[in-house]
Amino acid sequence: MLSSSRRSIASFHSAMRQLVVAASTAAVLCLPAATQAASQLNPDGRVSLDDYIERGRVQWQVPGMAVAVVQNDEVIYAKGFGVLGLEQQQAVNPHSLFGVASTTKAMTAAALAILVDEGKLNWDDRVIDHLPYFQLSDPWVTHEVRIRDLLSHQVGVGRMTGNQLRYMPTASRETVIRQMRHLEPEAAFRSRYVYSNVMYSAAGEIVAAVSGMSWDDFIAQRLFAPLNMARSNTSITQFTADDNNIAWPHQYIEGDIVPIQRRNFDNVGPSASVNTSAHDMAQWIRLQLGEPGVYAGERLISEETMQQMHQPQIALSRSDRNEPVRAYGFGWTLNSYRGLATSSHGGATDGFNTSLTLVPELDLGIVVMTNTFENYRPAVVNEIIDRVAELPVKDWQREYFDAYQARFDQAMEERERIEANRQTGTQPSFTLTQMAGRYVDDLYGEIEVYVNDNGGLSLHLWNDGQSLLDLEHWHHNTWRASYHNRAQREKFVYFSMDAEGKVEGLNIRFTLRPVLTQVGLYPTNYYRDVHFSRKTTPEAP
Repeated sequence: MLSSSRRSIASFHSAMRQLVVAASTAAVLCLPAATQAASQLNPDGRVSLDDYIERGRVQWQVPGMAVAVVQNDEVIYAKGFGVLGLEQQQAVNPHSLFGVASTTKAMTAAALAILVDEGKLNWDDRVIDHLPYFQLSDPWVTHEVRIRDLLSHQVGVGRMTGNQLRYMPTASRETVIRQMRHLEPEAAFRSRYVYSNVMYSAAGEIVAAVSGMSWDDFIAQRLFAPLNMARSNTSITQFTADDNNIAWPHQYIEGDIVPIQRRNFDNVGPSASVNTSAHDMAQWIRLQLGEPGVYAGERLISEETMQQMHQPQIALSRSDRNEPVRAYGFGWTLNSYRGLATSSHGGATDGFNTSLTLVPELDLGIVVMTNTFENYRPAVVNEIIDRVAELPVKDWQREYFDAYQARFDQAMEERERIEANRQTGTQPSFTLTQMAGRYVDDLYGEIEVYVNDNGGLSLHLWNDGQSLLDLEHWHHNTWRASYHNRAQREKFVYFSMDAEGKVEGLNIRFTLRPVLTQVGLYPTNYYRDVHFSRKTTPEAP
């Protein structure tokens, strides 16, 4: 059994500095006081956990990853595998920074929890009482939305209707929130769970409004600092030039795993912008387990408030009635795994993917961070739980890889269907100069179509340098738009005509799946056609 005694921050760092070891495939952090517990991770008859993770990393073509395991308030495992980037070839270690995307949400909920404990707000406060500019398409819903609704995804405005706003980096958080009045709901208010990044932006702005400091500063001062998360930050703009221990994002593109551009998600930062390390995430896990809300002997959040965040707020749908009941708390998905209750959350963004799982019954927490978009992480999480709980062996890597391969094959079939439905020999109704110009939508603002230097058409979305697309004629008045930033999946654009035969506007089909291998994770009809009206008439050539 593990000792449950807490270790001081000073002695923790002293031990850590003495025991960092470099290896060809992993940079290793081992804590002597946790040796006995760590042995649970390598039971007799099973391949070592190091080998298990490394073999899977190679099979899944993950350039680099970091894993940390916490039990009984001790970090019993923290290692890096592979490289920070295929171009850098520098080994990952427990202090390497990764983008952890939506695992940020629980931190935003914790920031609000601190303010609840201080008596500065309540979970059931109306959002408009703290953000008077908060406005949805329905005035009654605007008036009734509570902080609790934001954190548990019960507003009804979700991924499809709001997710594209995160790709507008020049827009402030307040601007994004003000744009919500143009969002079409995907479900009635409080009728069901509808995952929403933009609602967490509103939650973060409530933190700022109530505390008097920005969400970023509050997270840094009230969470990162007391939790000894010294490497963590809330924006890629906080990376320093002399920090060479930062993972680079990668993605599968046209048959290869390649580096891609970093994306700035500051405008929806409270939902997705934290960058952190395996070591730092282990400290965040320590706050959740054992005596929840206490870290290194200091209470940061009351036990009652911590429990509220991990309590079911809304039920999640099930594909099979035999599946365990699932629910969502405040930034945590509540589920069960082989009879064990879990709180967990994933974090997926361009070129990064993270899984964070808590098993309170075992006083166990696991984080797995990768620098590519894949589905290998759950296999590692499940394998670690199985080893600690002494559950029967199951080939999780094979199960998840087979499922991934099936989705990949489905993606290829979808591409083939799209190609097969292309009508050859057609011509557009308009010349390039007739289509060139500015177009506008109430929600997404202004975009521009222009004739590029190569004599073709290009599309510039919302004044974002990473949202430049080249248009290839597909058929009739439809064009395929391919991003210069190859991490983004191509879109289809079609131009519409008015009664006089002139270009009236254009429509862009936004899918939820920017990554090809996400096919199968969402319904094939999960898209939104957005109409942009013609704003200006181009000068005659």
